[in-house]
Amino acid sequence: MYNFSYFKEKDKQTILDFIEQNPFAFLTGSYSTGKQVATQVPILFEERNGELYMQGHIMRNTDHHKAFLENPNALLVFTGPSCYVSASWYSNPQIGSTWNYMSVHIAGQVNFMTSDELIAFMRKLTLKFEKGNTESLTFYDNLPDDFLSKMMPAIVGFEIKAEKLENVFKLSQNRDEKSYLNIISKLEEQGGSGAFIASEMRKRKDELFPVGVEWDGSKFDS
Repeated sequence: MYNFSYFKEKDKQTILDFIEQNPFAFLTGSYSTGKQVATQVPILFEERNGELYMQGHIMRNTDHHKAFLENPNALLVFTGPSCYVSASWYSNPQIGSTWNYMSVHIAGQVNFMTSDELIAFMRKLTLKFEKGNTESLTFYDNLPDDFLSKMMPAIVGFEIKAEKLENVFKLSQNRDEKSYLNIISKLEEQGGSGAFIASEMRKRKDELFPVGVEWDGSKFDS
């Protein structure tokens, strides 16, 4: 992960909002032998006593389930839209092009839920993505007993306390104002992921380039 300060989001709520908006995370780990495993899972999070906890579920007896039984150390990676940024859009185009993106990494140990905890989690999960509709036929409490009796033993719930949280919000913060605005314009023309990244860049423009303050590129890497 990049460790340049100018690519770091410092506002905690912005980071939590990003996780909330991009809940389908990569869950990675390894067996005690070092053999790696990975899967993608929807994640809910909650704060308790100032600590951040990630909750999800995986299929039982998969390679990742078996690996986390051996070695509970895990990494969750949350990613959002990304886009190519051409150096031809810069004031000085004779440097390398790049890629803009946002990502949050959370490291911690997997703790598996009890059966009761898993049921409570599945209620929260289904209600969350059914947008609070308790009448939805796919809300946990409305699912048929014969389905639940087969499905629930086949999955296992987990919780990860966030022991380390890192982020990269790489949004051309190391470019001069003219380049920055041109990048936004080019990405808006593209639409899709590019337009989303452009909107995130616009949110940060006034902080990066305060009125009346001369831009100092010396603190940035090229």
